[in-house]
Amino acid sequence: MAASVLASSVTLTGGLTAPASAAGTSQAVPAADAGVDEPLVIAHRGASGYRPEHTLAAYKLAIQMGADYVEPDLVSTKDGVLVARHENEISGTTDVADHPEFADRRTTKVVDGHEVTGWFTEDFTLAELKTLRAEERLPDVRPGNTRYDGRYQVPTFDEVLDLVARESRRRGEVVGVYPETKHPTYFDSVGLSLEEPLVEALQRHHLNRPNARVYIQSFETGNLRELADTVRVPLVQLVDATGAPYDLQAAGDPRTYADLVTREGLREIATYADSVGANKDIVLPRDAEGYLTLPSSVVDDAHDAGLDVHVWTMRDENRFMARDFWIGTDPNAKGDAFAEYAAFFDAGVDGVFSDYSDTAVAAREAWLAEQRALAG
Repeated sequence: MAASVLASSVTLTGGLTAPASAAGTSQAVPAADAGVDEPLVIAHRGASGYRPEHTLAAYKLAIQMGADYVEPDLVSTKDGVLVARHENEISGTTDVADHPEFADRRTTKVVDGHEVTGWFTEDFTLAELKTLRAEERLPDVRPGNTRYDGRYQVPTFDEVLDLVARESRRRGEVVGVYPETKHPTYFDSVGLSLEEPLVEALQRHHLNRPNARVYIQSFETGNLRELADTVRVPLVQLVDATGAPYDLQAAGDPRTYADLVTREGLREIATYADSVGANKDIVLPRDAEGYLTLPSSVVDDAHDAGLDVHVWTMRDENRFMARDFWIGTDPNAKGDAFAEYAAFFDAGVDGVFSDYSDTAVAAREAWLAEQRALAG
């Protein structure tokens, strides 16, 4: 069951309502009779455990499974249209290599300091990109998803927003959107800034307002600081377990992601963002053998700074879990996902990104039932 709608709400186009939250406040929803907030379920690239990621089919299925938000990663086409792809290099998520008319577009570029070879969205107009079809990114892990290869186009951000509005009306409650700007420094360098068209799209769809169910996320810091002055929705600083924000690297700033999740770093994030989107290993670290160690203080420190914490990425397969949750030895077999979700909910996280929205929703309900029982 998806999170219910708060009593304090506003009416949206089509008669739907959304929680009357504002930037700087949580969009989590109090669980009925539990005395705790329901952690959000964020569909990571849609229901990507069941359909090729970042397709309308994946987003639609996630909504049907009860996800509270869907997450489109945004990159730009040559003509400045935002489309949903995990990366601007698309050889692993489309059939572009099978199109001889685009063979000469294969090239090598430096993106965020790394050489990448393939085909890039910024070298295609939207019309050209629409001739391609999506493919499963992890065919060896999820071979069942390959039966959907070739069936779906690369969607624009506007198409994602239209789908979410349509499915919200069908479900009878507002589904949120959680876009990520991918490689903003790189796209700035090629004259295709992501932030302006993102804000324009939100305004077109009447979503640039405090009570809209929207989060905007980025692994970089500078674009979030700029967006803080132009949008009225919550911002999320993404933080990986290793490395550093590329915009800081490019500017010669020595701070790493580890620095951002210190108490001082989190207080600094709170000056321009509302939540932290953390690699789950930051919250529940693992040892060299892949087993969980003691929880970090990041969730408590973030909460003390006024920030929510959303962790990524929850997946059902063993290979993506700490060894504590493996079932059997096959890395592609399903592990004890319910135990993993419970561990993160117990750690106090406010939301989870998941490839399997149905598992996440069911695990949340099981955990909430336990909390209700404990509350007596």
